[in-house]
Amino acid sequence: MFKKGSKLYSIFTGSCPKCHQESMYTNKNPYQLNEALSMHEKCSHCGTKYKIEPSFFYGSMYVSYGVGIAFAVAAFVISFFVFNASLISVFIAIVATLIVFMPIILRLSRNIWINIFMHYDKNLIKK
Repeated sequence: MFKKGSKLYSIFTGSCPKCHQESMYTNKNPYQLNEALSMHEKCSHCGTKYKIEPSFFYGSMYVSYGVGIAFAVAAFVISFFVFNASLISVFIAIVATLIVFMPIILRLSRNIWINIFMHYDKNLIKK
């Protein structure tokens, strides 16, 4: 399921959506906030250009909303049903989760967005 060649592999590793050979990001650590969204122009292995057009990744904002909701729901379920927290504590847990995981949510959203438009090509591995 998470093997090279699957969309999930590219989404969760941030690797090139065409060849899965290198990271799209200049820095693998999303918590270095000044470089969290800094990307290579193209893949050095297969030459895939990541920014298909100017402002391409603005569309990932729509995906980011959904991913953020998923994280918020997870925080709600864990804090309310597992820890039996009060509603104010649940609210604080949701806000804290969204703040702490913001860099990961942003990267996941970009990874999902680019993987909607690009597909894995097994023939590129042989190069």
